[in-house]
Amino acid sequence: MTQQEKVKNKKALILGGGAPNATLMSGALLAFDMQGAEFDVISCSGAGATIGLLYTAPKHGTPADALRSTMELGVSDAIYQAFPVNYKVFNKPGHQADMFRQLLAANPMMQLLQQQRAGNRLAGFVDDWMKLMMAVACPTDLNPNSQGLCAHVPFIDHLVDFDALPSIRPDLYVNAYNITDREMTIWGKDQITQKHFQAALSYPFLYAPCEIDGKKYYEGAVVDCLNYKGLLEAEGGKHADIDTIVVFDVLSSDKLIREPRNLWDAYTLSIIAPLVDVARNDTELFELKYNRDASGKPIRTLLKVPFDIPEYHLPEVLDWSSYNLGKLFRIGFNAGLAFCEQHAEQLDIVFDDQIKPMKIGRRTKLSDQMVAVA
Repeated sequence: MTQQEKVKNKKALILGGGAPNATLMSGALLAFDMQGAEFDVISCSGAGATIGLLYTAPKHGTPADALRSTMELGVSDAIYQAFPVNYKVFNKPGHQADMFRQLLAANPMMQLLQQQRAGNRLAGFVDDWMKLMMAVACPTDLNPNSQGLCAHVPFIDHLVDFDALPSIRPDLYVNAYNITDREMTIWGKDQITQKHFQAALSYPFLYAPCEIDGKKYYEGAVVDCLNYKGLLEAEGGKHADIDTIVVFDVLSSDKLIREPRNLWDAYTLSIIAPLVDVARNDTELFELKYNRDASGKPIRTLLKVPFDIPEYHLPEVLDWSSYNLGKLFRIGFNAGLAFCEQHAEQLDIVFDDQIKPMKIGRRTKLSDQMVAVA
């Protein structure tokens, strides 16, 4: 394939909403990165914004390092089994809480534990235990009149280099729903700041609406889990000439709707279940309304990465445990690798068969240890 032909195949990547199973996307994107797949446009919604920004503008290390670090957002299994809340991601709101976290971030001991946790289960447990103690001690002004339970993802500026975003190669977009004007808003890489990111992740009840320039916003995935329309209409239709669209959609599977294990699990399902149909409808609407010519033929190639989650793991797929996030990352990596092999031509890559799938671990019934399975 010549360079001229490569330019003609304009490729877009859509990263949809969905957390904590967003590590499916980070794992798959790592496989794409290792295979040399590149995109001209990246469109993000909800949790996909986190993955997209870590991939394109990591503050520390390489994009591959940043994608692997998403597994560290999980809580150590020994702690999570007793207290199934991700206090590392969902922080208490309020000015006093912000000041407390700033002091904590400057603590040399906490910095050392964070540096040593990668690949070290004991260091990870100690780090997570210390963070739990600090989360409990953290002051807050949360009250019945508060508009949301949590602070707006205060740690993202430590992970993403927002100053570098305007200079990244692909065009990148995130969406948020403007509840003041009741319309979807799309921000490009030249506009996105930490505040815009926080608006793009302000899911109702978990977060208060995020205010920017007098307008209040909720997470775009509440209305549009997969930012298809925004992708094509951004900057006056700049990307209407896209040839290939690759979609990372972790929400549209009916497998996510199941019997809850307990009251807390039922609450989590109450957030996810409505989005399953929204995500599925987004793709169907795009294919029927926005990706057909006058004769009814597809205008662009639409490729959806299949994420095959084993039946035995479905009850845990929405957990924030380290076990689940790591498992989903490996499932995502293998899915991305298989996709690259199957669609190498559309991705303009030569598939490297020396990159092998990751082993998928399965928890034993008697302990938290992992055993390798084929």
